[in-house]
Amino acid sequence: MKFFRLLAIALTVLMLTGCGYNQIQINDEKVNSAWAEVLNQYKRRADLIPNLVNVVQGYADHEKEVLTQVTEARAGVAGMKLSPEMLNDPAAMAQFGQAQASLSSALSRLLVVVERYPELKADANFRDLQAQLEGTENRVTVARNRFIEAVQTYNISVRTFPNNLTAMVMGYAPKASFTVEDPAAISTPPTVNFGKAK
Repeated sequence: MKFFRLLAIALTVLMLTGCGYNQIQINDEKVNSAWAEVLNQYKRRADLIPNLVNVVQGYADHEKEVLTQVTEARAGVAGMKLSPEMLNDPAAMAQFGQAQASLSSALSRLLVVVERYPELKADANFRDLQAQLEGTENRVTVARNRFIEAVQTYNISVRTFPNNLTAMVMGYAPKASFTVEDPAAISTPPTVNFGKAK
């Protein structure tokens, strides 16, 4: 009888260590952390845009339509709040991706306008903002890639045996990854190299 109790305890311990609960928790935290970094980098980009618009506006005041589009796109992005719980909602993720793509598109149009103003390209404030924006776009790309990898790891952990049994019992579902309608358009940062000022 004592042997069967010890055997039952040993089997229970083995089952609990192999159930994957802790790994699911670790992977979930990595997803949340990676998402926070994505939001942080998008916020950094959104914070640079008003300064960029103000500098451009001083030189290209008659380009109101483009400046308005950039401002509206930034406002649309700033109004979106995605909590970690919403990462499980593919529709919310798609809407967030569309808002970011809209901002990238408006920003690209703004940077095309700048080409018409050589004196603007020579402005020290503009060059500084240009360098910061370029660096931020690279950080956004890195943060998105880390988030996608974290979601992939999490989704694998809740879909593979025996973790999938624990996930099913505990109510853990696969998370939505960061996707966009036109991956090529959003994965390419806007061109911000305007050449050397003369």
